[in-house]
Amino acid sequence: MAVSAFFLITWGVVASLASLVPGLSLSGNGIETTDGEIGVVEIKGEIISPEKTIAALTAFRKNRKIKAIVLRVDSPGGAVGASQEIFAEVRRTNRKKPVVASLGSVAASGGFYAAIGASRVLASPGTITGSIGVIVKFANLQEVFRKIGYQPQVIKSGRLKDIGSMNRPMTREERRVLQGIIDNVHQQFVADVASARKLEKKKVTAIADGRILSGAQAKEAGLIDGFGNFTDAVALAARLAGLRKEYPKLAYPKERRLSLLNLMAGEATDLVRNNPFSQGPVISYLWTVP
Repeated sequence: MAVSAFFLITWGVVASLASLVPGLSLSGNGIETTDGEIGVVEIKGEIISPEKTIAALTAFRKNRKIKAIVLRVDSPGGAVGASQEIFAEVRRTNRKKPVVASLGSVAASGGFYAAIGASRVLASPGTITGSIGVIVKFANLQEVFRKIGYQPQVIKSGRLKDIGSMNRPMTREERRVLQGIIDNVHQQFVADVASARKLEKKKVTAIADGRILSGAQAKEAGLIDGFGNFTDAVALAARLAGLRKEYPKLAYPKERRLSLLNLMAGEATDLVRNNPFSQGPVISYLWTVP
């Protein structure tokens, strides 16, 4: 009886929250989309987690009403693994139906990586793109710790287990190991750009030093197909799909809704604080200012 009462009270509290919080629902949490012929998937801000983008691409790929997809990218890049996962999903989707990437103000590093999985890539002449490179940052807080009296104690199984520790300078061996990882991941980026854009690897390597490029420079280097805004990308996607309408109806993924079960399991909290970048340094395809 007490358990039933507790459940009813809990349900009532959650139901009240649902009525107050926009987008919160007590129903299922599957990917839903609005009606339309061209699906639009947006990548905005740093790429941290790929799940939402992959789910949207998958839903549009399986939806027979969706004839083509526009991938709108406005991102400086992000985590290596997440960027590669999105690139792979864009490429997989493009094999089933046309995907056109539309680069916004910034589509650099991992943002550019994700876009090249599309069959066509459009940008504005002034779009900031390129930044083909890899970066990882570590903070050395040794002096700060000394001033505040913080003395960390580390027990480890091997000399490299706490590589990148904030409480001491990096050793030469650690730097060599990390540089090897960076170089390897960098070559993965270069190889995928060369393959996706049908460029000679040495031509990509020549500009793969982390430099940013304007859309005009990217066009000259063969990194994009042409100039155009979002509307132009939609029109191109329609043509590639064989649609008669130049400007067909667009479909967007609906905002993800939280189910009661997931909410009670703490998912609402996880959505706010579960940020992989807060767990430590992340090797990234990211255009960043030191």
